[in-house]
Amino acid sequence: MARTRTVPSQAQSAPAAHKRVFSFGPGRVEGTRQMRDLLGAKGANLCHMTSIGLPVPPGFIISAEACAEYYKAGGKLPDGLMDEVRLHLAALEQTTGRRFGSPAKPLLVSVRSGAAVSMPGIMDTVLDVGANDAVCEGLASAIGDARFARDTYRRLVEMFGVVVMGVPAHRFRSCLDAVKRACGVDQDSQLGPYPMGEVLRQYKEIYQDHAGEPFPQDVDQQLQRAIAAVFQSWNAPRAARYRMIHEIAGLLGTAVTVQSMVYGNLGDSSASGVGFTRDPSTGRDELFGEFLINAQGEDVVSGLRPPLPLAKMRQWRPQLYRQLLSMKERLEKHWREMQDFEFTIERGRLYMLQTRTGKRAGAASVRIACDMVRQKIIDQREAVLRVPPDDLRHLLLPSFAPDGERQPIATGLPASPGAAVGQPAFTPLEAVERSRAGEKVILVRRETGPEDVDGIWFAEGVVTVLGGMTSHAAVVARGWGKPAVTGCLGLEVDVARR
Repeated sequence: MARTRTVPSQAQSAPAAHKRVFSFGPGRVEGTRQMRDLLGAKGANLCHMTSIGLPVPPGFIISAEACAEYYKAGGKLPDGLMDEVRLHLAALEQTTGRRFGSPAKPLLVSVRSGAAVSMPGIMDTVLDVGANDAVCEGLASAIGDARFARDTYRRLVEMFGVVVMGVPAHRFRSCLDAVKRACGVDQDSQLGPYPMGEVLRQYKEIYQDHAGEPFPQDVDQQLQRAIAAVFQSWNAPRAARYRMIHEIAGLLGTAVTVQSMVYGNLGDSSASGVGFTRDPSTGRDELFGEFLINAQGEDVVSGLRPPLPLAKMRQWRPQLYRQLLSMKERLEKHWREMQDFEFTIERGRLYMLQTRTGKRAGAASVRIACDMVRQKIIDQREAVLRVPPDDLRHLLLPSFAPDGERQPIATGLPASPGAAVGQPAFTPLEAVERSRAGEKVILVRRETGPEDVDGIWFAEGVVTVLGGMTSHAAVVARGWGKPAVTGCLGLEVDVARR
């Protein structure tokens, strides 16, 4: 049964001096890229992308000031904030022609973090907020694809469970793996509507078993709790550690971007991906990145499926690849810097979800700065400022002798340059403790996530079974000058047996 809600009148909205929510969409952009302290880098960039005509799904941004108020209030959403959110949600419904919580033409939204300084993959995100039992059925009817509707709903149950309720992620992953084995398939995208329905049923049981209550059907409650969880992730240990390592201080907190969902998991004409306007490992001036067909964006960065290099898009959808090449030029023209961007393709239509200055290896920083001077994008003075001292240190990273004797036990992707030697550590805590005891360790994981930040920082290098060149492990390791090999599909990692 769909929920009902009361939308406050314009007279009930907060005074302009206390405005905490800012919209972006066709004909209405309330922020600029100069407002990154208030809207976060992600939100400010989305506003600018919209204003220059890039295909950005509409949404709104809850300011970082609201995050500061949340902590001042002892971990409670500020009074009146949800009234402002509902006003902007009503405007978003008008823009999209969809309704939040309605089985007929349902509107689902993503709820994402975004501080003034980019902290890739460190804070929390919840996708597909607004799905429930009734919306799932309505989505299946509206789209004509029950498998897609159930896949989208189970993604929300998993992300909401992990992020909001603290359900261990492995419980959902083990369930999905078991259903795939029973069906004799390797990828979740190969599961049909009935097996995906079974995954969804088991996911809801896992959620209820851990939370002690059924998965919430009230979509307003979903949205409110997702916003609070993103605020809460600002002070999570991994986020605090990341800010300490990078000497980030003086920020208000994280903004929260609420954006209408576009679906990369809507069949074989849909996809999600991550791109860089230049190669983040070498600095070469070429489009670089990865994508997955019939997938949402979290599938790419988590490494749960082996991604495809963007060059393969030339065979899959040549027109879309040309659009991405055009997007590369537009992004660098406006930001005058190498960009890391996320995109989704929904039934052949390209949408841009975010852009930010790309993390890159030290050698890449030098090459990009020099190339941009030659291309008259920046001058020499700015080029020197673009290469921080740590990046110069990366140029001196060790490497193995090319003619040395070796017998590889597995091969993977060169996600971050350099060479390292150490004993394997299978959890981030183990990597921290053994490193502090003076031992050199290599963090070996099936895949990494935000909870692995400490382990990556203390380890000499990183190896993952899953993931590609744009996975969490790759991005974080590159930024810290740690060698990383991802996508070592020949390895099996058994944490329990070490």
